[in-house]
Amino acid sequence: MALKVFHFLFLIVLIFQALSTISHAKREMPSDKISSPFEFLNQLKGCHKGNKTKGIHQLKSYLQKFGYLDLNQTLVNNDDFDDTLESAIKLYQQNYHIKPTGILDAETTSKMITPRCGMPDIVEGTNSMQPSERSRGVSSSSIPIHVVSHYTFFPGNPRWPSSKTHLTYGFLPNTPPSAINAVTRAFQRWASATHFRFSQAQNSDLVIGFHRLNHGDGYPFDGPGGTLAHAFAPTNGRFHYDADERWSSGPVAGAFDLETVALHEIGHLLGLGHSSVVEAIMYPNISPGTTKNLNADDIQGIRVLYNV
Repeated sequence: MALKVFHFLFLIVLIFQALSTISHAKREMPSDKISSPFEFLNQLKGCHKGNKTKGIHQLKSYLQKFGYLDLNQTLVNNDDFDDTLESAIKLYQQNYHIKPTGILDAETTSKMITPRCGMPDIVEGTNSMQPSERSRGVSSSSIPIHVVSHYTFFPGNPRWPSSKTHLTYGFLPNTPPSAINAVTRAFQRWASATHFRFSQAQNSDLVIGFHRLNHGDGYPFDGPGGTLAHAFAPTNGRFHYDADERWSSGPVAGAFDLETVALHEIGHLLGLGHSSVVEAIMYPNISPGTTKNLNADDIQGIRVLYNV
């Protein structure tokens, strides 16, 4: 009898240890959900003109960062939902095909929280999400008149000289091999769709590397899940990944595809701004676990910019 009781108690102990181990393993398993520096926006959902809600100053800083507000620091630091903020939200909503109510509704908040390129949507007063200004001073005769295009350019339409069709690229020492391979594939995709040729070289035209937080170029990164990367217009040649992100080669849940982000940033290096076409590689936002390729809108944009 005593032996049976001992066996029963021993079995209970084994079961308890197994359950404890499973529970601990569940706690230790990495989550695919990425914590974003933009998640403060969830606390402001539903805000509208006339509100004075704690945290609105963060919303203003967000909109200022991406070009929608041009305010001095005093105004950015207050929590008043005023006419200027309402107008900025309406413009953001128009750019992202959301009903322009000026209210921070669920659809707007969801879009704002989505990870994105760090370059502003509005640069030097030019709205890079509105195609009406895209071809000022640039011929568009090569594009069929029935095609609706939404590509944009940087202010002044900066581009590489017509004699510069072979661009070289190189990597900073901290660049992992997986990123080098992904960026190389991205350049090959752009080469197959444009008049450019690309090759890796020292003392290159284009330089790719990984950086964290404030790295001295005026566009600081913000940790995981916010701004993923940025690149500058011709002929600057700099392309930076955020080293704090979780990166992958191909679609991996909870990670960002190195090649997809490279395709977007190379578009900036060549002179393209952002596009309002969701399928375009130059659309500013990208969700983790997804991949994209060049879209007709991206290719048309390059051909118009370089008149080829």
